[in-house]
Amino acid sequence: MPSSSTSSCPFCTISQAHPPSSTPSHNHELTDPPSFVVLSTPLVLAFLDILPLAPGHLLVTTRQHHEKISDVSEEEAVELGRWLPRLSRVSARVGEVWDWNIVQNNGAAAAQVVPHVHFHLIPRPGLTPELRNRSFTMFGRGQRTELDDEEAVVLARKLRDELRKEIARLEGGKL
Repeated sequence: MPSSSTSSCPFCTISQAHPPSSTPSHNHELTDPPSFVVLSTPLVLAFLDILPLAPGHLLVTTRQHHEKISDVSEEEAVELGRWLPRLSRVSARVGEVWDWNIVQNNGAAAAQVVPHVHFHLIPRPGLTPELRNRSFTMFGRGQRTELDDEEAVVLARKLRDELRKEIARLEGGKL
């Protein structure tokens, strides 16, 4: 039986709705609000942030509820470390954005909004004239926009497709 903290945790809701899968697949309508899952393993999930700082902003989290990075098991830490570089490569190729932040906040004073350990993988596009006035601050603060569901379906599918290719490259030793 989930504790009150896990039953109200949006990341735990996503985790429960999307069991581990050997291939990246997803039905975003299983949660409210919809979740756009890119990766679902026995220990780790990755999905699009619903209030992204930039297009393609991913959250990478543990399936098990832990508040802070200091709470995760060694096995979970290894799994997070395995997927962060892979998802970084996938995100860069799909979004054609070759600079990004990986940010992980611990506790409310450190700007952690959802008390479930997670990493933000945030693409940082070049500062074109139209982007110069947008805030790209780190640590959870900056200009965020609501994720458009129709765009998210397409983007999540592209990320999953590229992740399948990345996994195939790794299995074939072609990194």
